Amino acid sequence: MAAPDFWDDNERAQLIQKERARIGLQVEAIDDLSSAVEDIEVLLSLLKESPDEDLAEEGRLELEKAESRIRTLELEKMLSGRHDGFNAIVEINAGAGGTEAQDWAEMLLRMYSRWVENRKFSSTVLDIQGGDEAGIKSVTILVEGDSAFGFLRSERGVHRLVRISPFDSNARRHTSFASVSVMPELDDSVEIEIRDDELRIDTYRASGAGGQHINKTDSAVRITHEPSGIVVACQNERSQHKNKATCMKLLKTKLYEVEMEKKREEADQIAGERQKIDFGSQIRSYVMQPYQMVKDLRTDFETGNVQSVLDGDLDGFIESYLMSDCNVPN
Repeated sequence: MAAPDFWDDNERAQLIQKERARIGLQVEAIDDLSSAVEDIEVLLSLLKESPDEDLAEEGRLELEKAESRIRTLELEKMLSGRHDGFNAIVEINAGAGGTEAQDWAEMLLRMYSRWVENRKFSSTVLDIQGGDEAGIKSVTILVEGDSAFGFLRSERGVHRLVRISPFDSNARRHTSFASVSVMPELDDSVEIEIRDDELRIDTYRASGAGGQHINKTDSAVRITHEPSGIVVACQNERSQHKNKATCMKLLKTKLYEVEMEKKREEADQIAGERQKIDFGSQIRSYVMQPYQMVKDLRTDFETGNVQSVLDGDLDGFIESYLMSDCNVPN
């Protein structure tokens, strides 16, 4: 950072600053823990020389704080994948089942939005397709925050809901499915070649909120990458140019994810078995009737407080995944 030409490339400089800040926080946390351990050792020495209940209580409190710091550092160690420190692009798609599944997809959007708020992250809806009667068919959001992708990659897969349907006049129990895809928001350090002649670009009027301007102009953009069949769309900006730029970033991310998935499959074939849960596999069940339980089928972590989970309390599930054997570096 002290180099005279450091700010010649502004984007690269900002990335380096961000990385320096992240590493600085890690070093600070380790230094604080080392100091805490030294303090505890001093307390233990004093207690050996002269037992004292107040001093023993102080030691117990300091030990609990140190253990909490160690758990935090252990969790951060599991966020060591190549892209774990990146922002996350999250896609939610309703499964078969019409209104039921579309309502479930909207419930998942609310759940992740609450989790984002709880962690003091930020989220932006890039594209959304409303349901036929209620809920949403699909949504793409950008989650910005330190290690957002590292945390949220634990959510990739199919989520299953069992409940008494609010849309069934006979109050019968229904099972709904929705899929969640999580990808890192790539920076310019990752090079993906995309040829202009391979793209079909369509513009249309945005369907979401945004005022009169966004509803009266063809500001929304949809890009189809014809060789792969990948389709991306963005409508959150009033500017067609900005929406197109976001679409290109989404396309770059999806093409990169396709290549990474191919490499994972090749590695799995060499190993002779699957090393991690496929995107299409059911990862978690949310049961509201006839009993209350949310259970992760990969780690067996579960809770009976379904409403708390739907209100964004996901840390237990995320941490159990990151600390488990199914957490394979991305």
